[in-house]
Amino acid sequence: MLVAGLAAVSAPMLLSRLTLSAEALQLCLQLSVAVAVGALFLAGLFVRRIREDHRQIAESEQRFRRAMEDSAIGIAIVGLDGRIVETNPAFAGMLGYSRAEIEALTFFQITHPDDLQIGRETMEALKADKVDSFHFEKRYLKKDGTPVWAQLAGSVIRDEKNRRPLYLVSQIEDIDARKQAEARIAEAETRWNFALAGAGQGVWDLDMRKGGTTYSATWVKMLGYAEGELDGDPDHWPRMIHPDDRAAVAEADRAHLDGKTEFFEAEFRMRHKDGHWIWILNRGKAIERDAEGRLIRAIGSLTDITRRKQAEERLTESAALLADEKERLKVTLQSIGDAVICTDAANRVTFMNPVAEKLTGITIGDALGKTLGHVYWAVDEETGQRIGVARTSIGGQDNSGQNSRAVLIRRDETRRSIRQVVSPIMNEHNEFCGLVIVFQDFTDARALQRQLAHAAAHDALTGLANRSSFMRTMEELVGQARKDAAAAGGSGHQFMFIDLDHFKLVNDTGGHAAGDALLKRVAEAVRGVLGPENTVARLGGDEFAVILKSASTAAARTAARSIIDAINGLGFTWEGRPYQIGASIGLAPIDAGCGEVDEIIARADAACYAAKAAGRGCVFVAPDGVQPPNPLAAAS
Repeated sequence: MLVAGLAAVSAPMLLSRLTLSAEALQLCLQLSVAVAVGALFLAGLFVRRIREDHRQIAESEQRFRRAMEDSAIGIAIVGLDGRIVETNPAFAGMLGYSRAEIEALTFFQITHPDDLQIGRETMEALKADKVDSFHFEKRYLKKDGTPVWAQLAGSVIRDEKNRRPLYLVSQIEDIDARKQAEARIAEAETRWNFALAGAGQGVWDLDMRKGGTTYSATWVKMLGYAEGELDGDPDHWPRMIHPDDRAAVAEADRAHLDGKTEFFEAEFRMRHKDGHWIWILNRGKAIERDAEGRLIRAIGSLTDITRRKQAEERLTESAALLADEKERLKVTLQSIGDAVICTDAANRVTFMNPVAEKLTGITIGDALGKTLGHVYWAVDEETGQRIGVARTSIGGQDNSGQNSRAVLIRRDETRRSIRQVVSPIMNEHNEFCGLVIVFQDFTDARALQRQLAHAAAHDALTGLANRSSFMRTMEELVGQARKDAAAAGGSGHQFMFIDLDHFKLVNDTGGHAAGDALLKRVAEAVRGVLGPENTVARLGGDEFAVILKSASTAAARTAARSIIDAINGLGFTWEGRPYQIGASIGLAPIDAGCGEVDEIIARADAACYAAKAAGRGCVFVAPDGVQPPNPLAAAS
């Protein structure tokens, strides 16, 4: 009953509870459906988001790939060990590799040995988390080994959680052309600076828009300053000009600014930083003006001309000394008794002193600038040939004896014997610059010299050759005969010894005056028979000698006979008394086998004595071995 009762009581309650659970279940089911639907919706959204992210990633990767492939600049992805993970065609082509070839290498293998340290330092900084990007320049090596300059810019890709570096992405630009251009510019600038320094030149640039003047390093160094020390104030450099030069510089400056001169140019002194003065040549030009004509910009150069100025000063001093010396020399040349003519290298007259004017008969006004031949004409007095006066007359000595016979033919055709000395003028390079001709009037001295020479070689009474000159002629002929014999040529000569017959009677009865007069007549007779090529001499007393040139013995006999006939026919009379004389002649040949001169004369003398012994008035030819007889046996 209890159970039944409990059951009766519980049945309504259970029923109500069941009703409540159904509603809850329904609610739960509704909630579950809602959650499931929501989950499905969220899942759909998540899937869609994933798909969108994948699409964006794919698009980004495609854009990256496209940009990498199409980029004109090299791009490379590099591992932390330097291995080239991936690169684009631009980088591979820049170094002459294929992509496969270059992706098999490391960056260290394609880097120039001198630039390896740059990459290592960058890699160490990235690993130490000191930098996230890099930018530098270095050289790579092409496949053929040629170096090429490149500019690198890149970043490190790190893990987002722990910032561990994963790899590097680099952009590599070929800057080799720029580097070469920079090198050429630097080389040109170096050459320019060397040229400026070598020439002692500096450059200045005045720009009013920049508020001052800039000077090249050479300019400031020229004045002893450091680079940049003089830049700025445009009025600074005028204060460095020597006070005595400022007015001239200011005037040249105004003239250029006013358009009166195309260039500004001035020479002046500037104070060096240590206080001494240097000479400057300043050249400049205004290159830009404003609308009112005011100066905006000017550029110019300064040249150190100190050495040139010092040289000019020395030259001026030397010129002054030279002028003094020249004046002293001119006075000296005007005062000396010798005639002097100077020429230039073209043989034109540059100077004549009064004595030269007098001797040549030409004034200096007419002579200057004329060739020497119009002023000075010297010939050899014996040959009549002109004595050359040119560079061959070097040394100031007589020209092989010609000057001892020089004759100056003057403009009025008169002649003066001269003695000349010709000396060349040579410069410091041993180059011919002209001549100095010194000459004296030697007419009187030459006449006296000829008289003395004639007297020394001729008999004072008869004018014939004397014994000493005759002996010299004989020696020359004997020597020549021997040479001719050695050469198997030439012809012989004949020696004639003449001794007068009955001459002693004239001397004894008429006196020495009569004898001298007769000897003169005999000399004239002998000369009248012989030609000018033969030599006639008086050996002493009444002895005469003759040399017949290139004559045979027969010809000598004929000539000797003619001489005897001429002497016999003189018909000499002294103080009303007639005298009859004759001559005996001895002949001897002059040839290679005739022996010495004394032997020839001895043989002819012996032949002459033989002629006297034979009755006088005849000719005797000396045979070999003839000895002279006793003179007393054949006295005149």
